[in-house]
Amino acid sequence: MTHSLLFQHMFLLPLPLAEKLLRPVIVYLVLVALLRVFGKRELAQLNPFDLVVLLSLSNTVQNAIIGDDNSVTGGVIGAFSLLAINWLVVRGLFRSPRLTRMLEGRAAVLIRDGQIDRKALERESLSREELMEVIHRQGFEHVHEVRRCELEPNGSFYIEAVEPSAAEKHHAELMTRLDAMSKEIATLRTQS
Repeated sequence: MTHSLLFQHMFLLPLPLAEKLLRPVIVYLVLVALLRVFGKRELAQLNPFDLVVLLSLSNTVQNAIIGDDNSVTGGVIGAFSLLAINWLVVRGLFRSPRLTRMLEGRAAVLIRDGQIDRKALERESLSREELMEVIHRQGFEHVHEVRRCELEPNGSFYIEAVEPSAAEKHHAELMTRLDAMSKEIATLRTQS
């Protein structure tokens, strides 16, 4: 293979530049919309079935992004398009909390005052066992120890304890002692 033929295969675009730029943008926007429709669970729990779906999804959309192009130039343009649209979306979300709520949704409260909200679990397609696994990973043994558990739009869980943790209790005790010592020092200063 001559150098010019090698160069052609590696860098010559078989598709128009506008199409190479537009394909990844369309696929990106469709994937964002689909992930929004199918819920936060896809981001929260990656069980074996979800992993298979995500791996298959990336392979499925690959051809839609690159088309009939295996050139280095086409790959670079595709990567640039994906990164550029992601940068624009992230910038837009940063500047507009309203747009963020619209695209990402709101947090789902799964536990309130030690009580599981079964309807919220059902909406998020989470089983009680999956929820228990999440709270166990955070160091809670029972649901009644949890004041609030939310599934955030990004798929992370926020968990608030009913009672302060041992570290929080120790911190409060130390602060009380420091305040008492400060008062004693102030009293000694006024006496001298």
